[in-house]
Formats: sequence, structure tokens, C-alpha cells
Amino acid sequence: MELISRWPVLQKTLTLLLFSQALLWGGDNKGRSESNEATSESKASADLQMPRQRDGDLSIEITGALQQWHPVTLTLDGPYAHERDRHPNPFTDYRFDVVFSHQSGISLTVPGYFAADGQAAETSAQAGTKWRVHFSPPLTGKWNYEVLFFGGPQIINATGERKTKNVLDGIAGSFAVVASDKKLPDFRARGRLSYVGRHLLQFQGDRTYFLKAGADAPETLLAYADFDGTKALNEKKCPLKTWSAHTQDWRVGDPSWQGGKGKGLIGALNYLSSKGCNAFSFLPYNVDGDGSNVWPFVAPRTKLHYDCSKLDQWNIVFSHAVSKGLFLHFKMQETEIDDKRHKKKKVPAALDGGKLGIERRLYCRELVARFGHHLALNWNLGEENTQTTEEQLAMANYLQSVDPYQNHIVVHTYPKQQDKVYNPLLGKKEFTGISLQNNSLLECHSQAVKWVTKSRKSGHPWAVAFDEPGSAHFGLPADPDYPRMPKNGKFESIHDGRKYALWGTLMAGGMGVEYYFGYKFPENDLLCEDWRSRDQSWDYCRHALQFFQKQNLPIAEMTNRDELVGNVEHTNSAFCLAKEGEVYLIYLPKGGEMPLKLPEDDFSLAWFNPRDGKMGETQVFDSPLQAPDSEDWLALVQKMKKK
Repeated sequence: MELISRWPVLQKTLTLLLFSQALLWGGDNKGRSESNEATSESKASADLQMPRQRDGDLSIEITGALQQWHPVTLTLDGPYAHERDRHPNPFTDYRFDVVFSHQSGISLTVPGYFAADGQAAETSAQAGTKWRVHFSPPLTGKWNYEVLFFGGPQIINATGERKTKNVLDGIAGSFAVVASDKKLPDFRARGRLSYVGRHLLQFQGDRTYFLKAGADAPETLLAYADFDGTKALNEKKCPLKTWSAHTQDWRVGDPSWQGGKGKGLIGALNYLSSKGCNAFSFLPYNVDGDGSNVWPFVAPRTKLHYDCSKLDQWNIVFSHAVSKGLFLHFKMQETEIDDKRHKKKKVPAALDGGKLGIERRLYCRELVARFGHHLALNWNLGEENTQTTEEQLAMANYLQSVDPYQNHIVVHTYPKQQDKVYNPLLGKKEFTGISLQNNSLLECHSQAVKWVTKSRKSGHPWAVAFDEPGSAHFGLPADPDYPRMPKNGKFESIHDGRKYALWGTLMAGGMGVEYYFGYKFPENDLLCEDWRSRDQSWDYCRHALQFFQKQNLPIAEMTNRDELVGNVEHTNSAFCLAKEGEVYLIYLPKGGEMPLKLPEDDFSLAWFNPRDGKMGETQVFDSPLQAPDSEDWLALVQKMKKK
């Protein structure tokens, strides 16, 4: 369904008022700083003489299903540009926003971006007249829109009140939005995932709370041969992916591009969703990092010019993920490229050396404009982030200022730097959670309890996730019967992952887990192209998530109460999550007997098997708890309703 409107202004007037370089930028561009692009790579590409085309006619096209929570795409036929243009640069010297106002009075200003010919995913176009905004309407009913278009040297870096005129003043229109027709697991059936001042995020449609389990690896997920402009800068260490192991999982009707590209990665998302998982992560930028094969730019270090076709192809993948109920974990940078002090020398790929300069502002804005409309995601400031506290707060604050949807913001750091990085951020409104990493699957529970508790006491509860549990070498192992997997060795097992990372985090009141794959095992953190390598662990994830979904527990009101099972030090002996007086979950990693003193009421007991997902029969509770055997078990103890 689409709606087209046109603004009655002559092409000649458009050219005179907006797109004349003589009026807006001056003929010689004297004083224009290009220091941020001062590499031979960027200058060689940007100085090419590109053939010019006519500017657009200012028509507006609105496409999409026009349903609540679905992306509504507004495309303006505006000034002609090439993604490598320098004077003006379409990414830094134009600022395109659209204000969407609902009949209820709600108003959202959504950032837009240069979209080349508007079909770049299919055409690989680098130039055109299309400028685009993606809007996810939170309400049904009538929405009005107004286009804001500003121009000026590095206007994207401007702060405070804009000094330039909105030269497209008067381009406006409206459209009507109806209810979504989607079903689970599609996130459009649940609404936007938002921070609501609790330890768990909540969907704003069905008002349910979110627990996650999925894949943190490979961090090089987007180093995919089917994406335009993608190559490996270190082919021997980290080649591009084909995701060929998952081509079999692509289905008729699923998206692809350019005659069948993308089936491997789309199939991989299908597989992860089919296993019952609901999250995956990726680096959008890793130049000079571990992988050095992913970047959103037209060239690896050309940081003020973005690759329109590649990013449109990324968006096809992310859109499919939403339809499959998969949370998008954007790890915006990694330590190798965020720290100008790394190895005592300036890293050429760093975005302003960690500071909030034009490179970092543009990077944040482009990610928000192109992908921020997706319904379930977080902006992770960086894997093993080494920015200063001030730099982290500045970046997070800027993200909040440009993101109309106020998506979840977290930060990740080294296992031994948790106190150093997270303590100064406690109570800061810029962060709605943290992304934890450690050195052992066995340490997850106590660490998650620590940060859930400290953030709650600060008055600003965090959603705490364990996104890289396990040692750097091993992480979560592949299944024991997976090809090339060692049969013997001293490393933590997939059962440790289930007991102490997955259930350890959930029982701490954490948001959930994304598994890291280490470096030593098959299908590792950099090279993985086959998520079936952890097939058994995904089953364990599904059992855990389905338990909480089926039991309909008040999980947002439940807190860790290990002391009720005698575990004051939060060791791995027994875990307890409870809403006292109503419901208690007791996880026993090694079964056995455990005393549990409850109020003077009648309670029921049912045992859940985390290994096969089966729930036992309900019985009357009588202390002490006695697990069925020495394997891991979860006790569900609930207050019985009076007849």
C-alpha cells in the first residue's frame, strides 16, 4: 500500500533555493576541513569526477503496510548526489529529518538518510535523488508528517539551534495507520521493546517482558560475500563468509537480492529462530580489529561516506530478523578501533579517537536513521569498550538525542574492568543496561546478581545481559559430536553453559544470554558460518525461554533471593528468584536436597527439567525440596489459590 503526494514547486525554484552550490557552499569551498578524510584512499575516491544528473521533483512517496509497528518508509525525490561527493557531501552537508505527529498529540522527529536511487540493494547504485526515512508508528490512526531539510558545511555536526533555513518548508502530508496483522514470533505482533525503569525490557504492544537467548558469535556476521563492497583485509586470518551451511534453511518467499544473493544468511536467521532463540549480535565496523572485514563506508577508512547499497542489503537482513523474532545486538565498535592509545599509537580506523566528533556523530546518526526503526535492538557502545567515562556518556547522550525511539543503550568491557567501567555509570540515565563478559561460564550468576543489585540501589535499574560468557579461548563449546570437536580436554562444557551461564543469569534477574564461541573450537567467534555447531545448546535456550513464556510468571517483579536457599554468597550451589509470598523459582545445578522456608500458606510444587523442557506434575509443597535426581532441576513453587 502506498500514498504519493507532491509539493507544487517548480524544478527551477528548487534548484535556485536549495541545490545551488554557489548559494549554500560557495564555489571554492575555502576553509572546508577535510582532515577527517585525509587518507590516500578517501581522497582518491572522493575526487573522482562524477557525471551529474538533475535534481528530483520534490515528490513524496510513502510505502509500507501502513500498520502499527510496521516500517512506514517516506522517500523524498530531492537533490541529486553521489555517495562519494565531497562538495557538498550528502552525509555531512545535508540534514534530512521528518516530523511525524499523531492526532493524540505525540510527535516524533525521525532522522533520514541519502538512499541513492532508492533501489540500491538491487541496483548497487551509488548516486541518485532519493532521500529516505523509516518510521515505526507506535499508534493507529492518522499521522501527519512535515519534511525538514537543511544544508550547510558539516551541518550534521551542528549542535543546538539550527541557524540555517528549512528550505523545503511546506512539504507535508498525512496517512492513516491500522492495527498489525502479524503473529508471533514476529516482533510486529508485540510492539517496540522499551526500557521502562525495570531490570527487564517491555514490549509496548502486548506489554510482555523480554528474556533473551541466542548467538553472540560470530562477531563478523556481516562479513558476508553477498553484500556489496565487502572484502577481507586479512584474508588468511578472517575470510569472508558464505553462510552456505544455512542455504538449506532459506524458504520460498524469504527475501534475497540481486537474483538470489543472501540466501545463506537469511537461512541462518531462519535456523536460529526455528530453534527457539531470539537474539544475535554483530559488529557493523571492525576495520583494524580482530576481523577487519566489516564497515558501513564506501571504503574501509572513508568515514564520512556511506555505502548505500551495502546498507540497504543489511536492512533486508535486519528486517527479516524482526519478522523471525530476533533481537538485534549492534556492537558499534571494538576496542582495537575505539582507542587512539591502543598499542601506544593512533589507530587510523578510530572514530575521532573515541571522542564525539563528526565521524562518531555521523556514524551514530546513520545507524539510527537506517536501522533504529526496528523493534527490538540495543546500541552497544563497543565490545571491550575503552572510551573514558566522559566519552561514553557523550556518545550515549548523542544517541538518545537522535534516536526518536529511545532504544536500549548498553556498554561492554573486559572481564577484569567491570568495576572500573560500570561503577561510574551507575545511576546515569544515558544507560539502560550493560553487556557483561567474563572468563568462565561458572562465574555468571554472582556477577549478574552484583550488577542487577547495584543498579537497582542506584535508583536506575539496568537490564543486565551476559553477552560473552566463558573463557576467551573456548567460550561455549560446539556440541560434543560436531566434526573436529575435541573428544577430551580441560574446558567448560555445554552443560556448564546451560547451568551457570543461561540459568545462572536468568536466576540473577538478568535479561538473558548471548553465547560467545571462543577461538579454539570449530566454528569460532571469527569464522563461524554454521550455527548448527551449537544445536544442542540452542535446545537448552528454547526450553528456558518457553518455560517463562508458558508459566506466565510476574518476572518483572521477581528478584534474586538466593539467601532463601542458604546461598548468601551467590555461589553455584542453588539459585532462587522470587516474588515473595507468591512465587519462587529454585534452580539446583546438581539436584539434591535444599531447605526452603516459606510463609504460612499452602504452596504447590512442580519440577521443570531444563535438559528436555518437560514440566512434571503439580504436587503440594513440603520442605525440604528434594530434586528427582542429581542432574539440574528447576522447582516452581507457587501459592495455591483458595477454593
